[in-house]
Amino acid sequence: MAEEIIGGGEVTQDDKLWALLSYIFAPLIGIIVLLIEDKKNRPFLKYNAVVSIILGVLAIILSGFCIGILVWFYAIYLGFKSYQGEWVEVPVISDFVRNQGWA
Repeated sequence: MAEEIIGGGEVTQDDKLWALLSYIFAPLIGIIVLLIEDKKNRPFLKYNAVVSIILGVLAIILSGFCIGILVWFYAIYLGFKSYQGEWVEVPVISDFVRNQGWA
């Protein structure tokens, strides 16, 4: 369903790897993805980069609490799902990213 909403396109192995790295090393790699011209124009990659940036910032803000660690583990889980080529849906954040026109 998310693929239809966001816009499909061919998802390459490179896209999957960058998406995985975006979640594991959030928010740094997500920011780098958005700075690389050919990467930021890939819908799957752009979507996952923006979501990983938001999750990474949340993990940093909440790092004083145990919740920050849980957010990081959730981000890794999402990274592996995206590495499998799936469009991940993150409650609230996915809708926010789409409504802002960021992906």
